[in-house]
Amino acid sequence: MKANAVKPALVVAVLVSLLLSCASLQAQAPSATLSGVVTGPSGEAIPNAQVVVTNAATGQAASSSTDAAGHYSVANLNAGSYEVSVSAAGFVTTAQKATLAAGVPQTLNISLVTAQAVQQAPGATPAASPATNLPNAPSTSKSQQLSLQDLGFSPEQTQANAQLQALLNKRTHMLKIHQTMGLITIAPMLATLITSVNAGGRRTSSADRNAHMILGAVTGDLYFTTAYFAIRAPKVPGTETRGHIKWHKRLAWIHGPGMIMTPILGAMAYEQKSNGEKIHGIAQAHGPVAIVTAGAFGAAVLAVASKF
Repeated sequence: MKANAVKPALVVAVLVSLLLSCASLQAQAPSATLSGVVTGPSGEAIPNAQVVVTNAATGQAASSSTDAAGHYSVANLNAGSYEVSVSAAGFVTTAQKATLAAGVPQTLNISLVTAQAVQQAPGATPAASPATNLPNAPSTSKSQQLSLQDLGFSPEQTQANAQLQALLNKRTHMLKIHQTMGLITIAPMLATLITSVNAGGRRTSSADRNAHMILGAVTGDLYFTTAYFAIRAPKVPGTETRGHIKWHKRLAWIHGPGMIMTPILGAMAYEQKSNGEKIHGIAQAHGPVAIVTAGAFGAAVLAVASKF
């Protein structure tokens, strides 16, 4: 009786520990948001301005475009120091500093100056450089940064770059959800494996089998939700899969079919046990398939746990 009482308590302790770990991982997710309005010299809103927010510590960048009212917003940023660069056709690219705190929205309004106004400003002199003697050469002073238009790119080309950046941002966001869901799935998966000891033993009871079946169903639901975000994440043209990501995808060819076969074999074993029969036939593969599936899934999680 004491041994039977200890096993459920052990399962509960493992579940609580894993769920607390997952909650801690989620708490570390980026939560800062930077927003504001981009205006011109007269206070007019500037639509379609490109806003690039770069983390000073990591170099990671996120981008956004202003709407018709000149408003922009960049979410899911880590707390820290950032450089905010704003560029728009006909205006001088401007960079400002911003410090973000986790969970605290930050507002940064930016006013742009027209390139013509800079060129006509009294006392304005180009930086000392051989290139300044060339006709129509852009200014290279430290206070002025070149925009893509200044470098000769057409508006259509710069818009394409913005669309590519938006695609990359969406893919990154979906893969972060995929990673978080994968970590959460570990908890019910381990609990399912632990309860399988009683569910398939000689002295098994209907309560043990039902608990094992319910935990298995929860694991399956979380698993396929996790897989959805990886499958639906948009592909970025020209990118190549390599290193730990390649191994992560290869392991999916093991735990993916395994997560389909495991519940099918489990249902067969459940029915045989409920009828008082000894597990026989193909249903005997339920346990080994489940173990291989869990092992491959765990290896896939470890391959990318610290890489996204």
